[in-house]
This record gives sequence, C-alpha cells and structure tokens, in this order.
Amino acid sequence: MISVLGVINPRSFARLVQITFIKAFSVNTSRCFSKGVESDSDIRKFIVDNTEIVGDKSLTPEIKLRLFTPNCTFWDARPEIWPFSDPFWAIYWPGGQALARYLLNNPGVCEGRSVLDLGSGCGASSIAAKLCGAVHVIANDTDTVASIATHINCELNSLEPVVCVNDNMIGFEPEHYDLILLGDMFYEEALANSLHSWLDRCIKSHGTQVLIGDPGRAQFEGHSIKRLLRQLVQYDLPESVQEENYGLTCSSVWRYYPEL
Repeated sequence: MISVLGVINPRSFARLVQITFIKAFSVNTSRCFSKGVESDSDIRKFIVDNTEIVGDKSLTPEIKLRLFTPNCTFWDARPEIWPFSDPFWAIYWPGGQALARYLLNNPGVCEGRSVLDLGSGCGASSIAAKLCGAVHVIANDTDTVASIATHINCELNSLEPVVCVNDNMIGFEPEHYDLILLGDMFYEEALANSLHSWLDRCIKSHGTQVLIGDPGRAQFEGHSIKRLLRQLVQYDLPESVQEENYGLTCSSVWRYYPEL
C-alpha cells in the first residue's frame, strides 16, 4: 500500500498512535502552523485541497467525511513538508466506525441527550450523535486542526457544526454529560488507566453512560477495564478497512459498567 506522509499508511500509522496520541492527551501542546498555513480559513482550505470525500467503504456509508486516500498529495509526500501534528483526524478508525454505526442503528441512545465525543478525530461519532437527535454534542480533541476538520465534515452532512473543545478533559472535574463516546482510545496502559479513573468519576458524579468502540487491539483486550465492559454489538469490517488495519476483521461497541 502507498504510504501516508511518505512513511505512514493507515496500518503503520496505527503503530504511532500509541506514542503520539497519548502525548497529545497528556499535554495540550501549542500547535505550530507553518508554511503559510496559519488562520482557520487557511487550514480549512488546506484540508479541502488535500483530502477526498469518502463514505461508501466504511461501516457508515450515510456519513461523508474528508479523509486521506491514495489519491491525496500527502499520502506519499515527505513527512517534513506536512505543516501540522500527525493527522489522526484524516483516518476513520475502526472503533469510531463501530460507535457511529451503533448510534445510527439505535438513535434512542442519543436522542434528547448531551454527548461528549472524547478523542473525536474526524468527528464521525459526533456527527452520528447529531443525526440521531442529540441536543448537545461536544467533540473533544486536543488537535485544533481536528476541530476544523470536524466542522467541515458536519457541513458535508448538512449539519450545524458541533461545539469543539481542544482542552485535555481527562483527569479534570467531569461536567455533566448523559453519554460519553470513546473510539480507538485504548492504545497505551497509562492512558487507559487515566480513562478508567476519570470515567468512574463521570459515572459516579452524573450517572453518565459510557460507550467504547474498539476492534480488539491487544492494548484494549489485555487491560483490566475489559472485565467491566459488556459487549453490545460486533460488526464485520468492510474489506478495505480490514486491509488498512492489520487485517482486523471486526469492531465492537462496549458499555462500561464500573460496578461489575
């Protein structure tokens, strides 16, 4: 497969999530927008110029997203010319696909509720929540470029932009959300431990429902939080998604029950 940013295709890109995604959620670092890409309008134009609209090859063909494809300039460009942080928002990860599919199949989960999409990336789960009638949706990603991509993707799906928050919310006093969504967030034990503790506080303080999407990666399967989860559904991944994710064949949605 042709590589993203010269060396990172979705399969090898996933290996870097364990390091770079965790760093992003450990410190809300300032972003350095270089090479003439500085304003929101510049970033928006850059995203539109360097991604393609994709939808039909995912678990949620009814949701359109701007993502990296082999036709995009930066798929095989030199990494040093990429002007932002690693573009995790440009990949529709399989855990997020399962979450979004589950919400669309079960709109009552979101209807009339407040929803936090933690580690929102391209914003697909936020978009699914809005399409299902959520009254308030927060897309939380520490990468400000992801927020702009999320707004673009909302517009693609004829939705008003969701509220985007770039602060690291993990570990801070939880606000009241009826539902928290986490897709592809269990890549490293330290982050999983932090999430475990924070999610417990959210549930105990506000009775929050927590849904987790994951395709069965080793870091998730081997973590102690797994014993506190109940599997709600498992989806077979489309062939193209399997090829981009080490041949993973399915992705599941789990509900977190800390009292188990």
